[in-house]
Amino acid sequence: MGKDEEIKGEPFFPNHVLKEIIIFLFILGLIITLATFIPAPMGSKADPFSTPEHIKPEWYFLAGYQLLKLAEKLDFLGAWAPKLIGVLGQGFIVAIIFFLPFIDRGSERYPHKRPIVTTLGILGVVSFIILTVWGHYS
Repeated sequence: MGKDEEIKGEPFFPNHVLKEIIIFLFILGLIITLATFIPAPMGSKADPFSTPEHIKPEWYFLAGYQLLKLAEKLDFLGAWAPKLIGVLGQGFIVAIIFFLPFIDRGSERYPHKRPIVTTLGILGVVSFIILTVWGHYS
């Protein structure tokens, strides 16, 4: 081969694109055929209003789960209180974390020169860990 001759591959469009479309349609047809002739077994219908006692969320949601369980103790305020306070309380915590860079606009970056923010951060992390472990064992 000389310098002027290049090795030509097949073009992306239409050759490669058509091959990919054919493979996609074949696999889609295979999945539809399997779903039609060998359907997955259906269990009983889920009841969204009653969750079994042994069901727990993954570990990263356990703190929120435990916070909702703690909010159930506020039913003496009314039937609305546990759900509203439990959900809005979590939303309030997320809003504080989101707006923290706008609230704390101090120029210092060393934690020992910002004791209030550092203390609040440590309390938040410790609270999260306590609620997570408590949610795991409750």
